Amino acid sequence: MRRNLRLLPFGIVHAAALVLVLQALPAGAQTSAGKPSAGQPPAGPIGPGKSAPAMPETSAPAPVSPASAPSATPAASAPAKKDAPSTSTSATPLPLRSRAYYHFALANQYEEQAGQGHPELVDKAIDEYKLALKADPGSAELDTALAGLYFRGGRTDEAIAAAQDLLKSSPGNVEAHKLLGRIYLRQLSEGQNATHAAPSANALDKAIAEFEQIVVIEPRGVEERMILGQLYSVKHEAKKAEFQFKTAQSLEPASEEVVLNLCRLYADSGDFENSAKVIEAVPEAERTAKMEGALGEAYDQLKKYKQAIAAYRSAAEMEPGDLRTVDALAQSLLSDNQLDEALKQYQMLLKADPDNSGALIRVAEIERRQGKFPEALETVRNVLKKEPENLQAGFTEGTLLDAMGRYDEAAAAYEKMVELTAHFNDVYSDEEKSNRAIFLERLGAVDRERNKTALAIAAYQKMIELGGEQAARGYQNQVDTWREAKQYDKAVEVAQKAVAASPKDRELKLVLAGELMDSGKTDEGLALAKGLLAGTAEDRAVWLALGEMYVRARRWSDADDAFNKADALSTKPEERTILLFTRGEWAERQKQYKPAKRYFRQALKLDPDSAMTLNYLGYMMADRGKNLSEALDLIQKAVQAEPLNGAYLDSLGWVYFKMGNYELAEENLRQAVERDASDPTVHDHLAELYSKTRRIGLAAAQWEISLQQFAKTTSAEIDPAEKARVQKKLDDARAKLARQPGGNKN
Repeated sequence: MRRNLRLLPFGIVHAAALVLVLQALPAGAQTSAGKPSAGQPPAGPIGPGKSAPAMPETSAPAPVSPASAPSATPAASAPAKKDAPSTSTSATPLPLRSRAYYHFALANQYEEQAGQGHPELVDKAIDEYKLALKADPGSAELDTALAGLYFRGGRTDEAIAAAQDLLKSSPGNVEAHKLLGRIYLRQLSEGQNATHAAPSANALDKAIAEFEQIVVIEPRGVEERMILGQLYSVKHEAKKAEFQFKTAQSLEPASEEVVLNLCRLYADSGDFENSAKVIEAVPEAERTAKMEGALGEAYDQLKKYKQAIAAYRSAAEMEPGDLRTVDALAQSLLSDNQLDEALKQYQMLLKADPDNSGALIRVAEIERRQGKFPEALETVRNVLKKEPENLQAGFTEGTLLDAMGRYDEAAAAYEKMVELTAHFNDVYSDEEKSNRAIFLERLGAVDRERNKTALAIAAYQKMIELGGEQAARGYQNQVDTWREAKQYDKAVEVAQKAVAASPKDRELKLVLAGELMDSGKTDEGLALAKGLLAGTAEDRAVWLALGEMYVRARRWSDADDAFNKADALSTKPEERTILLFTRGEWAERQKQYKPAKRYFRQALKLDPDSAMTLNYLGYMMADRGKNLSEALDLIQKAVQAEPLNGAYLDSLGWVYFKMGNYELAEENLRQAVERDASDPTVHDHLAELYSKTRRIGLAAAQWEISLQQFAKTTSAEIDPAEKARVQKKLDDARAKLARQPGGNKN
């Protein structure tokens, strides 16, 4: 009798064991010639490499079952046939090996009934295993079975002790290692579920140690390599995890589980290129729907939306009607600006579930992009009627109201969300902090648009009180708010507070360095930034910041040198994108338009959806009156990505002005002035529009505001020649107004 005792659940008892129990129960039954007697086990080892000795044909006494023992089955309690020969009344003890089989079989019977609603029989099963081991103390299989029963019965410490004792005498016992590995896996799972925190490092290390032993003993075990790879992933040992997953892949190349785990490993580390390559290497005919879905996710992260769409469509063909795939496809279509196609997919989701709030909110986003603001607002408010505490819907409502210029209503919408996310004890989970910070940040932005600086600062202060990453963003927003209000001393003061609160935060120190420089303390700011250089890969951010500081100081050669050093440390596509953008700005500020254009186009090849690059390149072309149709397309994409950005709206109004579409120019330039009232260039552009449409008085008023803002702005941010041009235009406008009959000031 040979059975696999590895991690058997309650109630799984092999037929051979049941037969053995039934044979042992009748007293005095004889066997026919050539067959074992009732008490004799069938031939075969009970433990590895062990054979039961031959036994004489003796009868075995029927065990006297206590009241709590399992009831006899009909076969076991059937009376002996009348013609059966009588048996000896003498009780001959069972040989040790047979006795081991006997108690082993009883243990199985108790275990089965324990799993059928009699947990009190677990102890009896354990006792029977111990008796079996007493009869056959060298049986590793019995030791493993007992340890497994301890584990299944919730007696974890005894299970661990039993398995560890077995490994002392049999270090290569793979079943004992597997049992210990699963015990530690359960502890990890229970620890996570109980605390919602990171897994116990002790249990994690122990689980890893066991599975490391298992893959040495069974090197072709794919399942165990997958578990070990996942454990390494939890411990953030990506290289070790990758090795296990790749080894598993070499053993089972077409395994969906193996491919998806390797794909996920790369994705979790942000390496979406390799994540996609794992699935791309699988022939299309062998890919599953889940593989195509994972490939679509990788392409989404790489912003290769058309390829993501193709992958999701393939997954949808394999599993028609899978709503998760429909949702992912719809989002990719939306990201690719295929609004009508995205709307069709969301309508499919709504057909399946009319109350799908996520789909309704996306429909509102599509309506917003289509310029249907009232319809979008109605859609999202329908969600809020049913789910007044839906945070995503509340955020969308505030964004729509803000985009429509209904600033007070937008502020009220965000304030409601801030209240919903507030805890009286100010204790928040990481997710709650993130949500609350988003609403506070948007509330502060609307307050800035309403020129309510104090309210904006107060909103950002609540972000600071959340601590961590939210605090850093809160400080940065306060700095930007004071800069926008032209109160540079207060911007420096906030930056100094931020550094004092987080003295190890390099980014905040770089913010302070920039503020010191812009406030006229150039040498002090540069010294602070240079002091952060450590001769490591992290110097990239410092060199980039230094380059930007040199650009503002018009030290072009120093900026070039800093960017070169940052370039040598840039390895990721997003790092290259940012560097190319700053290079483009560096060239444009020097009036070197051809290289600037080249840098911006290279940046867009790496990130076609970068709003800041789209806007800068489009504005540069529009300002020079070049390629206006392309400039319009670029800027429209930027505005679509960030519809509330005043600088982007100014660019859109300016390109319309250059194209002679004065109505659309005025609409967008007015919005830009509302959202970015402290920017002298925005006022200059609106004044140009008024002048072109013969409203000289309005033009003069805007040029006056522009000059006022120039006067308040730090010298690092203005071009003296531009300020002089605005002054001349104001003088000319005033002269025209003076010549108008009747003193008409319009």
